[in-house]
Amino acid sequence: MRKPLRGDHGSLTGVGQGRQARGRDVAVEIDGRDVSGMLRTMAIDRGASSVATLASVRAVLVDRQRSIAGEASIVMVGRDIGTVVLRDAELKVFLTASAAERAKRRHIQNQETSVEGTYEEILAALETRDRNDSGRAASPLMMAEGAVEVDSTNMSLDEVVETISTLAIAAG
Repeated sequence: MRKPLRGDHGSLTGVGQGRQARGRDVAVEIDGRDVSGMLRTMAIDRGASSVATLASVRAVLVDRQRSIAGEASIVMVGRDIGTVVLRDAELKVFLTASAAERAKRRHIQNQETSVEGTYEEILAALETRDRNDSGRAASPLMMAEGAVEVDSTNMSLDEVVETISTLAIAAG
């Protein structure tokens, strides 16, 4: 995003309307433009919580996410997928890890992709976002009813994949 998203809530709500967003593998496109590299930047991370507090923006995003989910079987990631977007999902996984572990992982990922941010900055941003997202009125961060909590703090990526795959197979 070139312009900061501030002030006019109507303009922010319009950002998600009329746009085509697709996820494939680990890439995300908006209107045919790959924006994957932008998603883990400090600027996006800082802005995500404040924009997510706007009920009008959440409503547009929830409608779009439901539309995407209706197109095919999907694995969808987000802080309110099981509680708001796809309440009736066959399997809801509440994937957690300590803030310190998530910051460590993000820092390594950022170093590999040349994204700015020290470990300390990333940790502070994650803790702030967790606090903001847990306390917001619109779609707060919380474990969905019927979700299975998987704490990945001491798990490798392969262990997380194996655990969730086993849950998916059991869910049918």
